[in-house]
Amino acid sequence: MPLGLRADVLVAGFAGALAAIALLNSVPAVGDTWRALLETSCKRLFVATTSSLTAGYLTPLILLWSGVPDSLLLGAAFAVGGGAQKAMAFVMRRFFGDEPPKGGAA
Repeated sequence: MPLGLRADVLVAGFAGALAAIALLNSVPAVGDTWRALLETSCKRLFVATTSSLTAGYLTPLILLWSGVPDSLLLGAAFAVGGGAQKAMAFVMRRFFGDEPPKGGAA
């Protein structure tokens, strides 16, 4: 299914996400049991995939908006993929607050 994304930008964003997970410990492990390791691995895979998609969509827009030359596309995709996790957490805290919204039956 074509999404309109360039494969090289997605790979650079994925590499940035993996670097952030490995070096910055952005998705820390929660335990040492098999279940905890499986849950952590699934979380890391989800975070890396979403960071890659974020880099694929946002990097061309950021370069177009800032006027940076196209030769920096892959480096910018790596940076966006690495920083997407923290940036999205900041945006969610900013707009939705620290607590989840309360709702449901009273």
